[in-house]
Amino acid sequence: MAGKNQQYAAQYAEYAMEQMRRYGIPASVTLAQGILESANGQSRLAQNENNHFGIKATPAWIAEGGRFGVYTDDKPNEKFCSYDSVGDSYEHHSRFLKENSRYARCFTLAPDDYKGWTRGIAQAGYASGGKYAGNLQRIIEQNSLQKYDRQVMQEMAAQGRKFGVEDNPLRTSGHIAQEAGYSFPVERDEFLFVTSPFGIRQDPTDGTKQQMHKGIDIRCNGDAVLATENGGKVVAVNLNKNTPGGKSLTVEYARTDGSKVQCTYMHLGEVSVKAGDTVRAGQRIGISGNTGTRTTGEHLHFGVTNLYADGTRREIDPAAYLTEIAQKGNIKQQVLHNGNDLLARYKGAEENAADKSLSPDAWMKKLLSSEDSGVGLSGCNDPVVEMAMTAFTSLMLLAVQIDSKNGEEQKAAISAAMDNRKIDLKPLLPGMKACDLVIGDNGKATLRADNGSVQVARELTAAELSRLSATLNNDTLSEEAKRTRVTGMLNTVILSEAASQNFEQGMSRQQGQTENLKR
Repeated sequence: MAGKNQQYAAQYAEYAMEQMRRYGIPASVTLAQGILESANGQSRLAQNENNHFGIKATPAWIAEGGRFGVYTDDKPNEKFCSYDSVGDSYEHHSRFLKENSRYARCFTLAPDDYKGWTRGIAQAGYASGGKYAGNLQRIIEQNSLQKYDRQVMQEMAAQGRKFGVEDNPLRTSGHIAQEAGYSFPVERDEFLFVTSPFGIRQDPTDGTKQQMHKGIDIRCNGDAVLATENGGKVVAVNLNKNTPGGKSLTVEYARTDGSKVQCTYMHLGEVSVKAGDTVRAGQRIGISGNTGTRTTGEHLHFGVTNLYADGTRREIDPAAYLTEIAQKGNIKQQVLHNGNDLLARYKGAEENAADKSLSPDAWMKKLLSSEDSGVGLSGCNDPVVEMAMTAFTSLMLLAVQIDSKNGEEQKAAISAAMDNRKIDLKPLLPGMKACDLVIGDNGKATLRADNGSVQVARELTAAELSRLSATLNNDTLSEEAKRTRVTGMLNTVILSEAASQNFEQGMSRQQGQTENLKR
């Protein structure tokens, strides 16, 4: 179970990443300050005033009509800023740093230099404690908050975007406006990455069974989940995470013919509304999560049910509903599963003709440059991580092309690898009972293998990653030659690690026998 720091980070990561795009302040630093200053959002300031950074109300703030609360901090009866939303608190925190000359040196640092930023903020006197920078760094490193910095850096580099307020307009109070009052359930710049569509599928918790999947699974990572239309009514809220769908909610929209549409959100980490609330398009109604007894990883299960005027009800493909609101609201984002747009089948013939299925290579490149990339492109300052990313993506394409997989099978394998940050290497090493390469939260690559008698797991070294990348990206080699060389390299690593384990086990047994003789 995630600790309070990690729960806070998951809940507010999108706010911090938004501020990083706007001002270049590391998301990890913003989150760490929020965690420390607001006691994980549980302080009186945070609860009563939405103030997560302990910012005091200046005479200028009050003169401009800014609200404030009175609390005792360094002195009794001090005035602290009060905000309409947590998002406003995050924005004011960034402006506080940006507009105060004391922190000017920080803005000369790289947006992912969290150590430099924490030192700079502390030296400029943000807090009176002498260990402020160390405390922030400890929070960042213990909770792997650097991953949010990497995510933004990779996203910006891949999409060719610039940091700055003009290029990244603010989302007002956590709401995302859409034309004509319509919104997709998760905000994305280009497309929603669907990991499991509506229809019959293999049961994710019991591979021996087939089941009807009455929704679509959208890849998420602590995302705000959004109401899709204006005038929706929250008709059900479940806060019990130990149910099959975990924390969940249902919003109902009335139609002029007397029918209704219900949209259900499952596996949430947080529910931000209560039954009876009225919501509008783009309003944040919760945060994605991984709750429930029937989930294998974080995602949003989005289901749609039609309630007809005669009282009958039917679960429908959410892609049909999303096509409807996309047309009404002029929403341009696609909804892609294995490189195929799920909305295409419900569009008119003219629109449908423009939606062509992507090739495996194009699908991989599109995923890599998206906000949902499980591994991302280069963009961090750690050369080992960058080599791991390069090796991962190149090795993934090589692995999925084996065994004469057709294009759709290759794209499915690419989707799974990206979603799970794991490549199945059995096609390259068929003699193994199991073998895969996994990218951890630290961005490092670990090779895991099981030959039936010995199980090994080892983080690949910089030298090994360099050799793998050089081979995989050598255009003078044929695909067969690449496979042969890569297979040899991987086998060498596995055999070396297995030999090391056997040696250590042998030494341990020998020491045990020696101890017995002494007795």
